[in-house]
Amino acid sequence: MSDSTTPKSVINLSDAVHQRSRLAILAVLYELSRADFRLLHQSTGLTDGNLSRHIQVLENAGLVIVEKGYSGRKPQTMVEISPEGIRALEAEVEVLKDLISGVSKQATKPIKKKKKSLQRSI
Repeated sequence: MSDSTTPKSVINLSDAVHQRSRLAILAVLYELSRADFRLLHQSTGLTDGNLSRHIQVLENAGLVIVEKGYSGRKPQTMVEISPEGIRALEAEVEVLKDLISGVSKQATKPIKKKKKSLQRSI
């Protein structure tokens, strides 16, 4: 994705953070600092298996801290955003702002007509 036609801001997107589901998990945790698995499940709409996998990716990247334990007799998984996770999410938001700014600037420019007309194929 880093060829000469790729905008620099796109190159700066984090693979660990930018994926939609992981971005949603980090956004929820950014607001709450810490949440149990059930709340993340409800907030993101992910299946248990998908949520577990995305949390694992975030944990392996050092962006969240996972604690497994019990609440009474029921197993409970708590997920907390790490300081690195906070920095990564904030950096991702800045990259997205730059992308949006660039798109907004392009959208205000007049559209240039192409020299050749497009022909419909039947």
